[in-house]
Amino acid sequence: MDTLLYPLKFKPLFKDKIWGGNKIKEQLGFDYAAMPNCGEMWSLSGVEGDETLVENGFLAENSLNEILEIYMGDLLGERNYERFGNTFPILIKIIDANDKLSIQVHPDDDLAQERGLENGKTEMWYTMNADSDSEIIDGFATAMTADEYMAAVDQGTLTSHLHVEKPQKGDVFFIPAGRIHALGKGLLIAEIQQTSDTTYRIFDYNRTDSNGNLRELHTEEALDAIDFSPTKDGKTHYEYKKNSTVNLVECPYFITNMISLDKPIKKDFTSLDSFVVYFCVEGICAIKALDNIVPMRAGECILIPAVADKVEIFPENEAKILEIYIETSENTKYTSHTHDNDIYVSFDQNSME
Repeated sequence: MDTLLYPLKFKPLFKDKIWGGNKIKEQLGFDYAAMPNCGEMWSLSGVEGDETLVENGFLAENSLNEILEIYMGDLLGERNYERFGNTFPILIKIIDANDKLSIQVHPDDDLAQERGLENGKTEMWYTMNADSDSEIIDGFATAMTADEYMAAVDQGTLTSHLHVEKPQKGDVFFIPAGRIHALGKGLLIAEIQQTSDTTYRIFDYNRTDSNGNLRELHTEEALDAIDFSPTKDGKTHYEYKKNSTVNLVECPYFITNMISLDKPIKKDFTSLDSFVVYFCVEGICAIKALDNIVPMRAGECILIPAVADKVEIFPENEAKILEIYIETSENTKYTSHTHDNDIYVSFDQNSME
């Protein structure tokens, strides 16, 4: 196919949430209509009914899924297209937690499909900003049985059994499907996840909606989804390196790297059969691929089609970006193992540097 593809930037979608605030406007500079509690900005989405539209070039105003249906493997990568078809496999958000989010859990693929849902939901968080007293919940502090968990839910003591972290700017947390979790107040988070909007709400601090009704809980639905093992250290530990690619997360659903740069760098994706998403989390930069240059600032992302072999990144002063793709080459050999209840997936691949 004469692809005519180019780096694609998308118009974000804004979501009103009871726990949201105004950091997406005040700190990132995005303007949205009168929305008192903007909790989420979906920067890249193929979720049906919530698809982001292309902002730049001749494909402007087409949705992500419309483009995928036309360009298929040229956009997604041939093996990714065999695996995911016309569903774009990842969803990218900014979350403004002005108040505590509900304590929740997501099912894995097997349970989701058993219940007639398309996907489970594994996700990761990159902390763009955090108040000094911000907290997150990621798993249980000690191992629990299902019966002990239900007793704690019934007695209203669940929060005393949960593992709490105090995130700081730059911290990364990997949240596999099945791990109970919640964002606390005062956090601005970049989230990368499977394309799924399935959430089982376990506890919501007895908050009411605009009509004074308690929000729905999914106690029974969540029970089969929960991993009851404890979390010792849920933070992803990585080494900060300037002008280099540093791996943050590897799992079957996405691979995420951090690139912190103050000078131009070049990337070679000749051996990678995948799209690449660049998601800016700090500063301003420009991405060059397929003879096109597209600017990007914090909160924006650019989708590089799989047919692009070479990419150049140009920062304005300093910038930090997340690099996201899915590796499904024929030679990939996934080896799952656990450490402190995180699921890691290692694989053999050529260096992307």
